[in-house]
Amino acid sequence: AIEHAEQIYEISKSLSINFIFKSSFDKANRTSIKSSRGVGLNQGIEILQIIKNRFNIPVTTDVHEIEQCETVSKVVDIIQIPAFLCRQTDLLIAAGKTNRIINVKKGQFCAPWDMKNVVDKIKSTGNDKILLTERGTCFGYNNLVVDMRSIIEMKKIGYPVVFDATHSVQKPGGLGNSSGGDREYVPLLANAAAVIGVSAIFMEVHQNPEKAPSDGPNMLKIDNLKNVLSKLILIDKVIK
Repeated sequence: AIEHAEQIYEISKSLSINFIFKSSFDKANRTSIKSSRGVGLNQGIEILQIIKNRFNIPVTTDVHEIEQCETVSKVVDIIQIPAFLCRQTDLLIAAGKTNRIINVKKGQFCAPWDMKNVVDKIKSTGNDKILLTERGTCFGYNNLVVDMRSIIEMKKIGYPVVFDATHSVQKPGGLGNSSGGDREYVPLLANAAAVIGVSAIFMEVHQNPEKAPSDGPNMLKIDNLKNVLSKLILIDKVIK
């Protein structure tokens, strides 16, 4: 995690763009019971703290249970709500009460305008520091498609919209015991989202995606990251 954070930090610094590091202490919704889960809450938070201090950058991770929110909030700058849990009222309220920025991934099963109800749940705690993330919509079994209208519709709710360029090309459960994906489409969809005008791009990157413990097929190779980001910056400058 530290090695990847350093590489991405250096790339971001060279391009003069902001970088928020994200990693998961627990992948609680893996396809198979045999899939790798992660290092656990306590060790995961320690690693995020090291990265935050060493590179002086904000960090984020996702939570799956109410009890995790307070512990995670002591370290992270943004608490992320996974797509599968985006309608879990008690989890949203617990996250909102930490007064951290809350990034909610739109569920694959949700219409973009449904996210207004998600926002209202968080705002009920007095916290209006909210991000909404588009990450694709179910398109039959084991497939996702990105409806770019979703980004426009969520922008109407009044909060910054993030585009998740790598989970959007995922094929959930597509390999039987794990998820597949088409990483070749990551730069294209990221460019399309930038044309519409998003506030941030979420991307999973890895030195060797084939050996990544999670989501390898849809990860961007870190060797390609600078080139992809450079094009996104050019598009973003034109649009904004």
